[in-house]
Amino acid sequence: MEKYYLAVDIGASSGRHILSYIHNGKIHLEEIYRFENGMKNQDGHLCWDLEMLFTELLNGLKACKQRGKIPETMGIDTWAVDYVLLDEKDRVLGKTYGYRDHRTAGVDEKVYQFIPEEELYARTGIQKQIFNTIYQLMAVKEQEPELMEKAKSMLLVPDYLNFLLTGIKKTEYTNATTTQLVSPVSKDWDYELIDRLGYPKDIFGKISKPGTLVGNFGKEIQKAVGFDCQVILPATHDTGSAVAAIPTTEEDVLYISSGTWSLMGTELLEANCSAESRKRNLTNEGGYDYRFRYLKNIMGLWMIQSIRKELAEEYSYGYICEQAQKQKITSLVDCNDDMFLAPVSMAEAMKGYCEKTGQQVPQNEWEIAAVIYNSLGKCYGDTIGQIEEMTGKHYDRIYVVGGGSNAEYLNQVTAKYTGRTVYAGPSEATAIGNLLVQMIYQHEFEDLKKARECVEKSFEIKKFQNEKEKLSC
Repeated sequence: MEKYYLAVDIGASSGRHILSYIHNGKIHLEEIYRFENGMKNQDGHLCWDLEMLFTELLNGLKACKQRGKIPETMGIDTWAVDYVLLDEKDRVLGKTYGYRDHRTAGVDEKVYQFIPEEELYARTGIQKQIFNTIYQLMAVKEQEPELMEKAKSMLLVPDYLNFLLTGIKKTEYTNATTTQLVSPVSKDWDYELIDRLGYPKDIFGKISKPGTLVGNFGKEIQKAVGFDCQVILPATHDTGSAVAAIPTTEEDVLYISSGTWSLMGTELLEANCSAESRKRNLTNEGGYDYRFRYLKNIMGLWMIQSIRKELAEEYSYGYICEQAQKQKITSLVDCNDDMFLAPVSMAEAMKGYCEKTGQQVPQNEWEIAAVIYNSLGKCYGDTIGQIEEMTGKHYDRIYVVGGGSNAEYLNQVTAKYTGRTVYAGPSEATAIGNLLVQMIYQHEFEDLKKARECVEKSFEIKKFQNEKEKLSC
C-alpha cells in the first residue's frame, strides 16, 4: 500500500487538497478536493470567512476517506500576514481582516512614532508593506483597543486552522517572519520591539520550525472525517513552501514564485538588513532550515486575475495570454504601485496610470493584459539588477515555480526583459514544498537537497531563452 501525505494549500482565490506518494523514486500528486476562496465585504471591510475555510478543510479530509486514501501526515499552508486574535476561551475577537483591507492606511506613521522605519528594517529585515501584521495590529490598537485588551493569543491563519484540528497552538517560523516582528538573528519574536509598540507580549506564542509535529486530530475531528492523522508544520507561508520545491540542488539561484503575487529572489544563509537593502525594498523572509528568502514582493498575476473578473465572458488564462501576445502597445506600469492593490476596477486603474504618465492608454482588455505581462517582465528585470548589486553575484537562470509557470507568454517576456534563461515548473510547487517537509519528517528524504533532487526528476521543467522574435504562448 502507498504511504500518503496530504498538502492543504489555501491561496487567496482557491484552496486544494493534494495527496502525494513516492513510487519508483518519483513524487506523484493527486488533487482530491478544490474549493473557492476570497475576501468578502463585511461592514465595509475586506475579511476572510474562516468558518467557511474550515468547513472546506474538513470536506477535503472527508474526500480522502471516501477514496480510501488516508494520509499519514498533513500540512497546511496559506498566504502570509493575516491573523486572528483569541480571547481567554479561544473565541475569535472581531473581524478576520484581509490584507487588502484599507484600514491600515496611514497606520505606518503611528508605528514610526515608536520606532523609526530605518531601525525597524535593521531589526527585522522585512520589506515595508502596509498590510504587514505589525501595521494591522497597530490598526487594532488605534481603532479597536478593546480587542487588544481582551486578546490572550494571536495566531496566523494556518496556525489557527491547525489549532481547530488539534486543539494545540503552534506558531510557525516562516509565516511569523512576515509579521515584521521577528528577529532574523534570534529567529524568535523581537519582544523589545513588541514592548515598544505597546502590543501585549503574552499573545505571541512560541515559534516552531517547519518540520515540527503540531499534534493529532482532536476526537471531534476524527469523528467528523473518519480517521486520525498527524498534523505537521510545513513552511506555512505558501511562498516558503514554493521555494522549498525549487527543482535544483545548486546554490545561488534566482526564483520567482509566480501566482497572485510574484515573489522574486534568492536564498541567503544570513539576512541582509542593511540600509541599502531597505532602500531597494528587498525583504528577508524566513525559509525552511533557517534559509532566508531574500526577495521582492511584486504584485503578480493578481492584476490578470482582476481583469479576468471584469470580462463580459469567462475566458481561460491561456486565451487571455494568446490575445495579449498579439497586441502592439508598449505602455508599462509600476506593478507595485498601491493603486493596483485593491482597485474597484483594475481596467480603469491601468488606464488611469497610463494616462497620468503620458503613455498610450490601452483601449481594450487585451491591450490591458499585454501591458500587465510586459510590466511584470520589466519589473523582474529591474529586480534582478537590484538583487545582483546587493549580493555581488551574477545569476544566469531563473526558476519560475507556481501557477504562473504555466503562462508561457509571460515566461518568454521574462526571458526577454531579464536576458536570462527561464526554467518553468513545477506549477504545484507550493503543495510540493509542503509535502517535502512532511516527507523529510517521515525520513523519506535525508534533507532538503535530496528532496529537491527528487522534484527535479519528478516533474516537467520547461526552458525559455531570450529570443525576442519567438514570443509565443
